[in-house]
Amino acid sequence: MEKLHIIKIGGNIIDNEEHLSSFLKDFTAIDGKKILVHGGGKLATSVAEAMGIKQTMVDGRRITDTETLKVITMVYAGFINKNIVSKLQSYKCNALGLTGTDGNLITAHKRITKEINYGFAGDIDGVNANFIVSILQQDISLVIAPVTSDAHGQLLNTNADSVANEIAKEMSSLYDVSLIYCFEKNGVLKNTSDDNSFIVKINPTDYGSLKSQNIISGGMIPKLDNAFEALQAGVKYVTIGHAQNLQQLINHQSGTAIING
Repeated sequence: MEKLHIIKIGGNIIDNEEHLSSFLKDFTAIDGKKILVHGGGKLATSVAEAMGIKQTMVDGRRITDTETLKVITMVYAGFINKNIVSKLQSYKCNALGLTGTDGNLITAHKRITKEINYGFAGDIDGVNANFIVSILQQDISLVIAPVTSDAHGQLLNTNADSVANEIAKEMSSLYDVSLIYCFEKNGVLKNTSDDNSFIVKINPTDYGSLKSQNIISGGMIPKLDNAFEALQAGVKYVTIGHAQNLQQLINHQSGTAIING
């Protein structure tokens, strides 16, 4: 089965032009088919705050009101997505930048919970695998911004980790899929102030224990929830690590490996 690398990039790497350029050169060097899913929360937050739009996060997820949705769409689907695509083109990586709503790539619905009103946050219903395959077969790499829409045409802010996870799950029956979460840390850390304290492997039992000890919290929780879901759905390999170590992450030589057993 042909390999497919699905890589999610976020955190401070997006905000640092030098680090982003280095990462995208490494992404270009990956052989075969590849998809890049990006976030951009820090830039979206700074733009929103500069506009006087208060930002609220709950367990690593953004509360998306009407004005925040406008900022998310402008920043994610606009500047960040096209900045990444233009850099990849300059490195001779033919890339196509899309949101989840383009080509009906991702179908979603507005998140409804009794406990918290997340506003215009979206949860994913499905992924258009045939559309993705049609692009990958043309030797074009996809760059996906985490903006989706529902059946009524309402734009939705969707967690980028979830976007990467759902695409990986859907494509796992068609490709040998590796899912790699890249950010500015060496992996899942025992001590957030010590980059060398990253955990080499985490299984479900470890995960429960680390959460109960509050070693893993905040935005790392949805990331790891997604990682275990992906493995259960047939994704071959999931790892979390530093964007500057992309080649080592692909070769299973760096980062935190997420495993079932």
